Amino acid sequence: MKAVHFGAGNIGRGFIGLLLSQAGYEVVFADVNEQVVAALKERGEYSVVLAGERRETTVVRGVTALNSNADNEALVRAVAEADLVTTAVGVSVLKHIAGTVAEGIALRLQHSEAKPLHVIACENAIGASSQLKELVYSRLDEENRMRADRSVAFPDAAVDRIVPQQSHKDILKVVVEPFFEWVVEASAMLPGYRPIGGVKYVDRLLPYIERKLFTVNTGHCSAAYMGYLQEYDTIQAAMNDGEVAGHVASVLQETGAVLVKEHGFDAEEHKAYIAKILERFRNPALTDEVSRVGRSPIRKLSPGDRLARPAMKAFEQGLEYRYLARTMAAALLFRAGDDPEAAELQTALQTSGPSETIAKYTGIAPDHPVHREIMEQFELLQNWA
Repeated sequence: MKAVHFGAGNIGRGFIGLLLSQAGYEVVFADVNEQVVAALKERGEYSVVLAGERRETTVVRGVTALNSNADNEALVRAVAEADLVTTAVGVSVLKHIAGTVAEGIALRLQHSEAKPLHVIACENAIGASSQLKELVYSRLDEENRMRADRSVAFPDAAVDRIVPQQSHKDILKVVVEPFFEWVVEASAMLPGYRPIGGVKYVDRLLPYIERKLFTVNTGHCSAAYMGYLQEYDTIQAAMNDGEVAGHVASVLQETGAVLVKEHGFDAEEHKAYIAKILERFRNPALTDEVSRVGRSPIRKLSPGDRLARPAMKAFEQGLEYRYLARTMAAALLFRAGDDPEAAELQTALQTSGPSETIAKYTGIAPDHPVHREIMEQFELLQNWA
């Protein structure tokens, strides 16, 4: 079995590539980093270290790589021959790989009995595979779209594993937390699919996507933005501060109430899930920088993402959203020298003021109660900071 995975970064190697290799796939990574691509080609293996007391190491074998820019023809052939295509490139990059995926699908459809292909976008976004399908289909003619409907599926997925920024002498080595979760929409899979070991297949994916987004991602950025205001460099240090940890726990109580009410999760089981997430954030074997977790605040503040979305759901359900509003206010105060989104927010605050900035980037109107709560929290934090 062959898999093509777009994105040979730490998530790609330390999570998706690892599980695919363990499931028996030969994995072809596609990436623009020539050093990483060359090392994967030359060695055909790399090591993954679990960030725990025992530092268990797994050697991932049977892998190679292609340069997404320089080796496009070979990459198209690889997609045409693959049993599975996965991505971990960032949802904003999907548009850049869609053409290659479309060419590969068109090539495989030249055969009268094209074998089944699953394309799974493993990104921090709701409906990432569906987004990729739309991008790919826009590059296929009508006949190939109809044929692809019979043999190509784009099941959505939710993925969760903390892989911090890191640097090693070995360019391919990657350190990951022991916990992981990869959930795939079973109802969108083609009949007779072969399950991947370690993947959970569910008929209704949205509850799991929102559980992860509103707990792991919301909690992580809450720790980053409040930790930044307290001048901590790492998430682990921030979470050792009782005030920051208490804020994050309060945020997750708010999002947890939303998830339990909307999706019917068992309240006690979700409480235990939150406790596990908080424990993961404190993992002393990881060093996760506040600047990395907090970057791209505009994306994180956007209407459909991890802050505004659960806050608006909480309002609609008559639930609390004060701590979510405080995180959004803290996001407006986040600065990182190399982050263009943080810089854009600061410019917007200076030129347009906080109310207009909040409305522009969250989509929440100035007369809305959630907007007013964000404004109140912003004024408190601004004076405090």
